Amino acid sequence: MNRLPVIIRQHIAAFRALLVFTVLCGLVYPAVMVGVSQLAFHKQANGSMVSFNGKVVGSSLLCQEFVDAKGNPLPRYFQPRPSAAVNATDKTDYGCDPGFSAASNLGPNNPDLVQLIKQRQQAIAAFDHVPVSQIPPDAVTASGSGLDPGISPQNAAIQVNRVAAARHLPVATVKNLVAKYTQGRILGFLGEPRVNVLNLNIALDQLTAKSGG
Repeated sequence: MNRLPVIIRQHIAAFRALLVFTVLCGLVYPAVMVGVSQLAFHKQANGSMVSFNGKVVGSSLLCQEFVDAKGNPLPRYFQPRPSAAVNATDKTDYGCDPGFSAASNLGPNNPDLVQLIKQRQQAIAAFDHVPVSQIPPDAVTASGSGLDPGISPQNAAIQVNRVAAARHLPVATVKNLVAKYTQGRILGFLGEPRVNVLNLNIALDQLTAKSGG
């Protein structure tokens, strides 16, 4: 080996180092991390999937549309934020598509966005029977990913009466469920309080099934 030119010996040493670090960082480390995550954080490592009646219905980390076949929001369910995560080639895709995560990329003064927000405000005002002044910003604007699973407590509050009426439930009962599924700030100071829409709607379905509604 020592008889080889210096440059060749250096290349051989570099190639050995490449092999070692490829095995350590590309095979051993990922395998260890996968094993630890599956053992210690099995649910989170597999997408935090949520089941209802023995069937996986979504992920608690992703938003989900609650609409009919024509894309109209269903009154008996809390609605998520608007979503720009849409497969434009699929006429039945109305948002929250994890394969097309995206924002609208429209600035706050963009006339298209301003017009869209006004349209959403009017639609929500009619759907939830609330004045436009009570509609919070997150009800009419999409998140950066288009996949935000939560809404603000204010957004949930304007939907309570509509959901309660559609399910023939007392308003107080629906309010209590909203409070139960409201999450506080992370570590007490990061982010804002939020309500997980999927978990809340599943709890509503479970409650309605028990009451025979």
